[in-house]
Amino acid sequence: MAFLAKTHCSLHSLPFQFPLLSLPPPPPSLSPAKKSTGKSLKFICKSNGQDDYLIDAPVSAGDGFSFSGGKYSDEPSPADEWFKQGKFVKAHPVNSGEKAKDPIFGLKMGSGSQSSNDVFRWFCVESGNADNPTVVLIHGFPSQAYSYRKVLPVLSKNYHVIAFDWLGFGFSDRPQPGYGFDYTLNEYVSSLESFIDEISKEKVSLVVQGYFSPVVVKYASKHPEKLNDLILLNPPVTAKHVKLPSTLSIFSNFLLGEIFSQDPLRASDKALTSCGPYQMKEDDAMVYRRPYLTSGSAGFALNAISRAMKKDLKKYVEEMRSILMDENWKVRTTMCWGKRDRWLNYDGVEEFCKDSKYNLIELPMAGHHVQEDCGEELGGIISRIFSRRS
Repeated sequence: MAFLAKTHCSLHSLPFQFPLLSLPPPPPSLSPAKKSTGKSLKFICKSNGQDDYLIDAPVSAGDGFSFSGGKYSDEPSPADEWFKQGKFVKAHPVNSGEKAKDPIFGLKMGSGSQSSNDVFRWFCVESGNADNPTVVLIHGFPSQAYSYRKVLPVLSKNYHVIAFDWLGFGFSDRPQPGYGFDYTLNEYVSSLESFIDEISKEKVSLVVQGYFSPVVVKYASKHPEKLNDLILLNPPVTAKHVKLPSTLSIFSNFLLGEIFSQDPLRASDKALTSCGPYQMKEDDAMVYRRPYLTSGSAGFALNAISRAMKKDLKKYVEEMRSILMDENWKVRTTMCWGKRDRWLNYDGVEEFCKDSKYNLIELPMAGHHVQEDCGEELGGIISRIFSRRS
């Protein structure tokens, strides 16, 4: 979904006026993954040729205010291949008796948003021998489990490794606010508790990146008995880190945020590449874009998460600092820092780790998404951290 400022469009079969949002027609090579069972919408758009940076989205109606498809051809895509490696885990109850509807027009959302009325589905990729110690890889905001694709094979040699998509991201359920999940940080803490209880009855080690670190640290403070180790990758840990960067906070803005959160390039490519040196390959980009191409629910979730982060991040960062600096904190903790992070300043990080007596591992060539910039190296670092303590 994109905002076309200089595009003239006429819409047929719509009972309402829609002056701001429009879709460019798909290129000849683009074909939907499957035909929607909903009513078809016809879009006739004439572009002035200045919108080439916008991604083309398919035009068939999907679940609610969303769109199905998102494949450039009928050949297997990188997203398809990644999906085949994973599985769904049911965890965290749906606290709503109603079928979800989109927040704009009140249209019913289908399986692309939420598959069940009782328990949410989490997509995860599992690797390694299940008899080995379990390591859970947790992506940041905004990202997916796919970001750990280069870490998984390295760690799985000696560990049982699980990388999952948070609710609202990737292939996991993307519930609509007001219908069982509102994307507050407190809800993410409780949902993580449900997920970890579901995947392992034994202790686990957690590796978490970026803006979801405060959520994971709060979970760890409530359940230290469940953890062996905690590794934080570029967490927001200083007083300068309590504000979302404009690239992410824009998704929380009234109207503009709702528009930009439906643009696959802004929601995935720009958000991922603006925070460090990471140069995204087209095959990788298509995996990250896929949720925003297949259902409007991904954009609605992004909008809700951004609003919740903007509201509660400062409180959560301050609480995380307090937890990590508490002398009674017993969870073995290590921090890894990509020093080319354009979102979170390195100033104060070294002092924080020194005062808290945590090991700090610097990665000079990595940015905010460490696992993207140096996946294999990170996998080796994590393995060495664990092996020294076993």
